[in-house]
Amino acid sequence: MVGTVERIDADEAVGGYFRDDGAALTLNPNARSRCVGCAFCPNTLEAAADPRLSEERDLRELFSALRQQHPRHDLTELREVTVSTGCFERESAAVHHLRTLRAVLGEHDVEARIGFLTSVLTTRAALEELAADVTPFVLRLTAECFTRRDLLLKASKAALVASEMPGVLSRALAAGHGTSFTYIVGLDDLEALHAGVGRLAPYVTEFPNFQVYQSHNSVMAGLRTPGAQDLEHYLQARVLIEEIMGPTGLRPTAWECYRPLWYFTFAGEPLAGAR
Repeated sequence: MVGTVERIDADEAVGGYFRDDGAALTLNPNARSRCVGCAFCPNTLEAAADPRLSEERDLRELFSALRQQHPRHDLTELREVTVSTGCFERESAAVHHLRTLRAVLGEHDVEARIGFLTSVLTTRAALEELAADVTPFVLRLTAECFTRRDLLLKASKAALVASEMPGVLSRALAAGHGTSFTYIVGLDDLEALHAGVGRLAPYVTEFPNFQVYQSHNSVMAGLRTPGAQDLEHYLQARVLIEEIMGPTGLRPTAWECYRPLWYFTFAGEPLAGAR
């Protein structure tokens, strides 16, 4: 036996939840059920109970509730607030929400860095506007895959082609922001993975979020690249990514990733905080 199931809950996107013993907070500001289009995503299979939280008043109410849910009822302990499931189709809407979020965090004396998972925040003007009003900030570009993007991704993600991604991260760096990206292992073949991650690695300040592809039905299973149904594919991917990211000095963080490739070691090194 390797584990015991203690509780089973419906996979519903709530407005926010804590991680890293209350030092990190993940927000779902827009209804996850509105986020449809990516062929590999399970959202379209679920009846998500996820009210939209995009207005300033809603954010204030959410943070009042979260303060009571915090392990020590103290939001000032937060070091990172990550905006996930944003569903922002327009860059201007994303910038407006981030400015509003920073203002609400200020009302609670929270100086945490804001992280934003997105593919719509790309222009120099928008990134410089965030540098003036939202710092500290880290752009977590939702790359997801480098091939078949028009087939696998919703339109707002597919609009950002793989060749443009280094430029986006470079502009974020130039504006003074932290940078990273999300990627789903199992959709690209290993050659495309190696080339794509290698192109982005010089432009990231945080270890990227690498997720193992999870297929929820036979249709989703058919989207995997050939060989990705076997464990060997993911072990090979691990080695390739370690070769690319190892020299950067960046390492995965145990609490930060979902379905990660690393739990205890990275390229033979013990991971801090691994249990």
